[in-house]
Amino acid sequence: MVHKRGELKAVPICGTIGIMQIGRRTALSALAGAPLALAQNSNQPNILFVLSDDHSYPYLGLYGADWMSTPNLDSFGREGLVFERAFTAAPQCVPSRTALMTGRSPVAARMGRFSSPLPADIPTAPEVLRTKGYFTGVCGRYFHLDGVVNPSPTTALAYEKHQMKTWKKRVDFLNVSNQVQTPTLFTEFLGKAPKGKPWFFWINFNDPHHPWESDAGKVDPAKIKVPAHLPDLPGVREDLAHYCGEIERADRTFGELMSILKKAGHEADTLVIFMGDNGMAFPHGKGSLYDPGLNVPLMARWPGKIKPGVTKTLVSGEDLAATFMDAGGGKPPTGATGQSFFPLLTGRTYQPREYIFAARLHHGNAAFTPQTKASTFDLSRCVRNKRYKLIYNVTPSMEYAPVDSAQDPSWQQMVAAHRAGKLKPEHDRAYFGQPRPVLELYDLDADPAELNNLAGRTELNDVQQTLMAAMQEKMIVDSDFVPPVLTEGGPAARQQKKGK
Repeated sequence: MVHKRGELKAVPICGTIGIMQIGRRTALSALAGAPLALAQNSNQPNILFVLSDDHSYPYLGLYGADWMSTPNLDSFGREGLVFERAFTAAPQCVPSRTALMTGRSPVAARMGRFSSPLPADIPTAPEVLRTKGYFTGVCGRYFHLDGVVNPSPTTALAYEKHQMKTWKKRVDFLNVSNQVQTPTLFTEFLGKAPKGKPWFFWINFNDPHHPWESDAGKVDPAKIKVPAHLPDLPGVREDLAHYCGEIERADRTFGELMSILKKAGHEADTLVIFMGDNGMAFPHGKGSLYDPGLNVPLMARWPGKIKPGVTKTLVSGEDLAATFMDAGGGKPPTGATGQSFFPLLTGRTYQPREYIFAARLHHGNAAFTPQTKASTFDLSRCVRNKRYKLIYNVTPSMEYAPVDSAQDPSWQQMVAAHRAGKLKPEHDRAYFGQPRPVLELYDLDADPAELNNLAGRTELNDVQQTLMAAMQEKMIVDSDFVPPVLTEGGPAARQQKKGK
């Protein structure tokens, strides 16, 4: 996987949307023949989507992380709507971004492997917006939806044989590079956008993806508030200090982008959304279905159109694509399950979600071996409402290790403390219990760190059965490939039927 600065060659391209033949199958048929708007509708905003990488809530000053300095994002958030309960559809880059661009779960979009490009028959938000007259583009670090950056010969041959790399045709402007170049590329994109047409631009940051670079700077480790799901060890503080330093660098880049937007005269007519793609590369974070792996910053600003404030409304990563399409005057294609929150942004009638769902899938491109740990291969699903979360572990015997950061001081010191019998019982259970439970149930009001598993408690039977039924429905709708979470005709099914 290529993640950090200077590792990708910039390859700017332009393309036009078309109908692609994959064997005998016509792809993107949902968009075929759609008329293009000739001029920008005054109600169509430009849309700028800025995505940070591995960025958990609450790691911004605006969210209460007062040990770090993020003045640009804090100021931006105070001018717009700030979400406290935004959750990605997966705790990993590829499947999360799949949902962000398609409005479907990664399971439904068949994106459970990092090596497979987004199927050509799955339309994306930029393509729907193009049918409404938008000029579209993507830039920054690799956006993960067109296969592996440097594929093996076998993989490259499969891509070519089956015409699987499609993003040159999905957008008008595409430049895979790094975060340093994004201000320049944003300026270039604005220069190419036709006058009188709205535009959609997706900018991808490298920060704060692991490995954390020393030249990004770091915050004072002593000032950091260590979250309850992590033990307070020197290595944990040191790694968090570097992680927060990269977020501060992302804040500086974001400030440059906002200056460019304003200087170009587009600030007033642009809906800007900032979001994290998934959670932090720490235990309980990236690669897990606990909140630090899924709960990310989300803020939206459109001057004069969005009333500043803070909301605890549940938002799913599947909802972003639907919101982009709605803002541009389009509708999600058949099969999309995301729910637009554009009405919430603009003060119109909005029915909030009752549940968000997420899936953990294979991570990275390594083959499976007897030494493979859960950091590489793990299968699980979750459902969450405002108070409770249910996690369903389908591969509970996989030995836990954090994604990306297993060699860092934080995890190495946790392992040493475990072997010495010095970890708190709740941390020992969370990271070194073997096998893990198949079902985990958490009361998020009483236990926001998700360390006290309540699955099977008699007094919470109704809660557990209701969440299981909701998860089962989602798995059926998405044609999920893992075993069902409940037996057909069992207690949850009967309860759901009775409720109807």
